[in-house]
Amino acid sequence: MPTVRDVTFNLLRKLGLTTIVGNPGSTEETFLQNFPKDFTYILTLQESSVVGIADGLAQGLKKPIIVNVHTGAGMGNAMGCILTAHVNKTPLIITAGQQTREMLLMEPFLTDVEAVNLPKPWVKWSYEPARPEDVPGAFMRAYAMAIQQPMGPVFLSLPLDDWNKEMDDSDAYRTVCTRIAPDPQRISEFANTINQSKNPVLVYGGDISRSNAWDLGIQFAEKLNAPVWLSPFSERISFPENHSLYAGALPAAIGPLSKKLEGHDLVIVIGAPVFRYYPWVPGKYLPKGAKLIQVTDDPYDAAKSAVGDSIVCDSGLALSALCEMIESRQSNTNKVTKPEKTFEVPGKDAKHPLTAAQVYGLLSQKLPEDYILVQESPSNIPELSNSRLGVVTKPDSYYTMGSGGLGWDMPAAVGLALAEKRTGRNRPVIVVMGDGSFQYSPQAIWTGVQHDLHIVILALRNEEYGILKSFAVLEKTPKVPGLDLPGLDIVSLAKGYGAKAVSAKMMDEIESEFLKALSEKGTTVIEIPIDKKVKALLR
Repeated sequence: MPTVRDVTFNLLRKLGLTTIVGNPGSTEETFLQNFPKDFTYILTLQESSVVGIADGLAQGLKKPIIVNVHTGAGMGNAMGCILTAHVNKTPLIITAGQQTREMLLMEPFLTDVEAVNLPKPWVKWSYEPARPEDVPGAFMRAYAMAIQQPMGPVFLSLPLDDWNKEMDDSDAYRTVCTRIAPDPQRISEFANTINQSKNPVLVYGGDISRSNAWDLGIQFAEKLNAPVWLSPFSERISFPENHSLYAGALPAAIGPLSKKLEGHDLVIVIGAPVFRYYPWVPGKYLPKGAKLIQVTDDPYDAAKSAVGDSIVCDSGLALSALCEMIESRQSNTNKVTKPEKTFEVPGKDAKHPLTAAQVYGLLSQKLPEDYILVQESPSNIPELSNSRLGVVTKPDSYYTMGSGGLGWDMPAAVGLALAEKRTGRNRPVIVVMGDGSFQYSPQAIWTGVQHDLHIVILALRNEEYGILKSFAVLEKTPKVPGLDLPGLDIVSLAKGYGAKAVSAKMMDEIESEFLKALSEKGTTVIEIPIDKKVKALLR
């Protein structure tokens, strides 16, 4: 008779789940023994990076990935990136070994006593099979849960002695629908509301990218002839930032956000929460006289919205339906106007260290035609957005964490680079990383090196948690300890994991090392000192 392991691996083949990203422990070795030649195991050195790499790979390939981490403490290490995968709506099947069933009552060493509860609430489903024979069916259910909207991570706790048990050669394979269509009556009501509006405005979020609806989003905005804002703390960019209707990114505070939308009588939010706010700056949720309608694939997001009417469905399907139902508008004199964007480029007499804006301006002159941008440098996001490097003009070319949790972006960049290599797109992955953020998941660099991935990590070094100093100014909390970061040797850290690494201080060094990293491929870290000026948080 076949074993639980035989039946499970056959199911995984049918589902196309032949890649496992992991960091093995003793309770996982029975699952991984005699590893099949038609499967791929991607080793990462720490569980947080395991989840982050799998997240980037899943987003890049647009399919679920299996994650394998160690029981108990390993899951604890992974939790930060599991939270981010939940917010990013990434379909991951996270597995961890459990101790031998015959010893579980005694809670031996390495028992995950509350295995099912540990990853909650950041997984859609968490389960430990009651019998060994239930393992294949549990994988099938986990897959179905992960890919249904809203997509997200799921978790299976798997006792280590289950895999060699014999069982009937059953087939748990089945298919499920992955997209939610809009309710016809509700979407008709939304279209009527839009048609009756005098001056609507659009707010786009990451669901549009996940729905492969980039072009539909453009079509809808152009037919409506309305400005498009990016939702606060958006993990994906779903509209070309060089488009004439692009208005910018909304501030993540109640009062300032509402002010940006003044003059509009209808706010149309598609594929985003309403809204991700932080910090606390009081004000009205909406400008006076404005209404809000929301399209989201997540009933939880619809329920928690502070204002507005919601429809729960796939963003792409909603946009497709609305494009057929709304009236075309040729002019709209009250649209948001934006100043002409100018890109800062430092002159030859620029002072050193450069500002972040000057670094971005300098690098923007040397960009390849096509690349992926990943950013985790919170203190200078506006400067990045105001550079050619940070202007996103193509779909599936920008990624960050929607959770606010540092340590996701570097491993995610490795996963995205893996996806580029597998698909043959081979776009370089450019990572903008603060020196504080760099310390959270540097282990991921090793995996990038081992797989010969084309990643360029720009580590901006200001020797401080700049974003927290900006918060301290806003919140009027002086003399907060622990905000300075002296003595970090980023170059040595990167070299220790096998990457090409260099510190580039002067403009010619920065330019030449960037071009070298783009041309030579492989994984490169370029440390770039920047000035320490504390900037306003809301700007």
